[in-house]
Amino acid sequence: MAIRVDTVYGASKFEQKITEAPSSVTIISSDQIRKYGYRTFADILRSVPGFYVNYDRNYSYVGLRGFARPGDYNTRVLILVDGHDTNDNVYGGAYIGTEFPVDVDLIERIEIIRGPGSALYGTSALLGVINVVTKRGRDFSGLEVSASGGGLQSYQGRVTFGRQFARGLNLVLSSTGYDSKGYRHLFFPEFDFPANNNGIAQDADTDMFHSSFASADYREFTLHAAYSSREKRIPTASFGTVFNDRRTLTTDTRFYVDLQYRHTFEPAVELTARAFYDRYKYDAVYVNKSLDPAAQTPVLNQDFARGEWLGFEVNVSKRLFRKHRVTVGTEDRFNLKEIQGNYDLQPYTLYLFDKRSSTVPAVYAEDEFSIRKNLILSAGLRYDRYYSFGGTLNPRLALVFSPAENTAIKLLYGRAFRAPNAYELYYYQSPVSHLQPETIDTTELSFERYLSGHTWVRASGFYNQVSNLISQAADPVTGNIRYINQDGAGVKGLEAELNEKRPSGWEGRLSYTIQDARDSISGGVLSNSPKQLAKLNLIAPVVKATFFAGFEGQYTSRRRAVSGADTGGFFVANLTLYTQEFAKRLQLSASAYNLFGKRYADPGSEEHRQQAIPQDGRNFRIKVVYRF
Repeated sequence: MAIRVDTVYGASKFEQKITEAPSSVTIISSDQIRKYGYRTFADILRSVPGFYVNYDRNYSYVGLRGFARPGDYNTRVLILVDGHDTNDNVYGGAYIGTEFPVDVDLIERIEIIRGPGSALYGTSALLGVINVVTKRGRDFSGLEVSASGGGLQSYQGRVTFGRQFARGLNLVLSSTGYDSKGYRHLFFPEFDFPANNNGIAQDADTDMFHSSFASADYREFTLHAAYSSREKRIPTASFGTVFNDRRTLTTDTRFYVDLQYRHTFEPAVELTARAFYDRYKYDAVYVNKSLDPAAQTPVLNQDFARGEWLGFEVNVSKRLFRKHRVTVGTEDRFNLKEIQGNYDLQPYTLYLFDKRSSTVPAVYAEDEFSIRKNLILSAGLRYDRYYSFGGTLNPRLALVFSPAENTAIKLLYGRAFRAPNAYELYYYQSPVSHLQPETIDTTELSFERYLSGHTWVRASGFYNQVSNLISQAADPVTGNIRYINQDGAGVKGLEAELNEKRPSGWEGRLSYTIQDARDSISGGVLSNSPKQLAKLNLIAPVVKATFFAGFEGQYTSRRRAVSGADTGGFFVANLTLYTQEFAKRLQLSASAYNLFGKRYADPGSEEHRQQAIPQDGRNFRIKVVYRF
């Protein structure tokens, strides 16, 4: 019986079966996104085995395999959209919440590639690489609109045009808008004083964004462009701002355009060339208490960053001597602007203005060597050079043994790095910081098997050793936050995953992860590191091929806050009812999130007075999609 094995592109920069990829891989499909009622990219990542997500009521942050440092802006995971790096050049971070630049309805599949990826991708691919593959024009039948409304007075609308034309052009044009009032009243006991409205932040949780996306592919050329802008008010009074003043907010704007060319020459030579241009803009208004004790009016502080960069990548892949597939490539990134600033509006007082530019050249090579029909050795190496600390060389090795068809035992080793970003280097530091890059060495043993046409299992044991860990620390003199290289951390763990997908429409995934993350010096447990993660996902056909129920349950064990106290463990359940044929051309879904109204909290960071930040209670959404 023929068994369909999922494929992945991002693991080696060419299409291959996930059982042959030199990484541990999970694929999330567009069908799952619809049937589980995911609203944001963060919702999707919460469902992935070994992943967890923090939300500080401003941004969302991803952790995996027991590692998510407080104050980290998603810098240790590389997030790609159609192979395009979305991490910015000022903070080195990537968006995953409502600020993610692509509407989840436009996602065709997501490739979750665990483990170090610097041998192919360079910086930020420390813990893993996530490649989001968007839909093409042929996935739509013309004009499609969607509208949704739910709790917290949240509303979203999308208009998409997609079509494959007769001569082969695939075109997608899409625009999305979102507005949410958020919680009208949020209580924080740390501010429970009459002068602070008895700890209640009122109308300070609003969230609104607009995003646009375009893609076109014709023959050997593919063009992608994305724009997003999001404004979020901050109810937590982070960074010492005045509590219950709704003027404190952040605005983030992101734009990129990416042109790719692919051509296959004879015999079996594949050329891929990419050129891209990116812009990033961040503005924040912080309402601070005046330093003058006699002043009654708070001071408005403006914090901003501007990033602009472009780059080129060329790689060639060729089969040699029938047993080798060799890939060589070069990538050059030109950071045209890395600007950071901070000043008071009135009276005008400038505290920081830092403007930088830099160039990061890199070369890489990879060889997939089929030693025998059932034994593959994959080896990769990449060299990157930075003006701030010099060069770095990062290898990856994988031995993939297939004792039976559709079965793989993988022995994996890799080293990855994260270059200190402009924010960590120059924002708080005086004199200029001499931060060194973080590095991680990962060893993993993985077993994967397709038991039949319907069942897939994966089990992995891993050990990560992080060195020169870049972490937030309070300056002993000024008390301000700064970044330093700590000695490091060690993380060991086991994770198991069982997937089932039946032709009848039944589909499910059960996963469990146990991990232990500790500081290398003290041996203490790392903050924001859950020891256990357990997840259940189930799709059940209520009416064959037309009406489905999607349920997911997510358990996260307790985590340590930066203060040393523990936040409690919690179990959250979500339920979605979805029909793809409610009426002709009309799809309808109804979702309940945090179904049982569980009260839980995520650990805060150094900038918060709260050791734990409360999360959303029971919520709901109704969504309709209509195709003309």
